[in-house]
Amino acid sequence: MTELIWEDPQSVAKFAAREPDLRLLELIERTEDPAAVRVLDLGCAGGRNSELLARRGFDLQAVDASRAMVAHTRERLVPILGERQAARRVRLGRMDDLSGFDSARFDLVVALGVYHCAASRAEWDAALAETARVLKVGGRLLVATFTPETDLTGGGIQPVAGQPHTYDGLPSGRSFLVDQETLDAEMGRFGLEAAVPSRAVRVETGSGQRVTVNALYSKTG
Repeated sequence: MTELIWEDPQSVAKFAAREPDLRLLELIERTEDPAAVRVLDLGCAGGRNSELLARRGFDLQAVDASRAMVAHTRERLVPILGERQAARRVRLGRMDDLSGFDSARFDLVVALGVYHCAASRAEWDAALAETARVLKVGGRLLVATFTPETDLTGGGIQPVAGQPHTYDGLPSGRSFLVDQETLDAEMGRFGLEAAVPSRAVRVETGSGQRVTVNALYSKTG
């Protein structure tokens, strides 16, 4: 079911239609030499942030586990980078396996709405470990991830017995959901410390609510 959602043309169009992330805009606004800044858009979805970064001249790489999302992001980047570079810079891949990238390669990883898609503790740990590995010391990680208060359908979510932080009930499938304090602690396990105080943001939807922790971390070592 999860794969069907992410490959569905309506889902691709929905994510692609979103405006670039405001926190990302603020973060990159004063960059003097974007071409010297290596950025990974992890879980690039429909390419809203990848297009922004490419237009601003950043040294961009983007990854998504959905073939449809990758194809759409590439299409958006072709007018900016050309077909060959768009294909090279937007890859099909998983957040828990970034083996195609060298360690300490990136100055910034953008991970918005992706970590909560982990279906298990093992996938969550591997995703954070891989992010920390590809970040340079002093590099930054921009995060948005759902908390256990999220209920997109109004039908509630259910904890999975014997698997802490793991829930069923979101349309995208089984999810790993943590609150603000837990997210900071989890990132700390991988040498990622809060660069600014993390905060939870609640948004009412037509049928439920979306509660997201917004955070910016720095790799300390």
